[in-house]
Amino acid sequence: MAYMSQEGYDKLIAELQHLEAVERPKASAAIAEARDKGDLSENSEYDAAKEAQGHLEAKINQLKQAISEAKIVDTSRLSTDAVQILSKVDMTNLANKAKMSYTIVSENEANLREGKISITTPIAQGLLNHKVGDEVEIKIPRGTIKLRIDKITVG
Repeated sequence: MAYMSQEGYDKLIAELQHLEAVERPKASAAIAEARDKGDLSENSEYDAAKEAQGHLEAKINQLKQAISEAKIVDTSRLSTDAVQILSKVDMTNLANKAKMSYTIVSENEANLREGKISITTPIAQGLLNHKVGDEVEIKIPRGTIKLRIDKITVG
């Protein structure tokens, strides 16, 4: 089960609809066009189109699985007492005094450019259940970082 926001769930639904309504017919048309070019045994266009279709179908199945396992979180009922899924955490890196802000989301919603990190990341795991003012040491691939939680809001 993956906890996510209504917005994240809606994005998955929209992506699935696009893949099924737009990309799937394009893939079928590419296969038909390549098939019309003759001998399939040495037709690299046909092989490429079939492979692309396979990747597309895998992506569609992956999205359907994510949607079926999704549990939408009612953000109005979330607490800001401690860090949890969909918490927006403002923090300070105590080593260099850099300010950071991340919202902790499901893997499907993670997008670093938008400041959304997956709940499965070391930083998110290290922050979970901590409160404002807590200083946490988190092991990351490059070593250990020490963060102070400055503020928790609902992302």
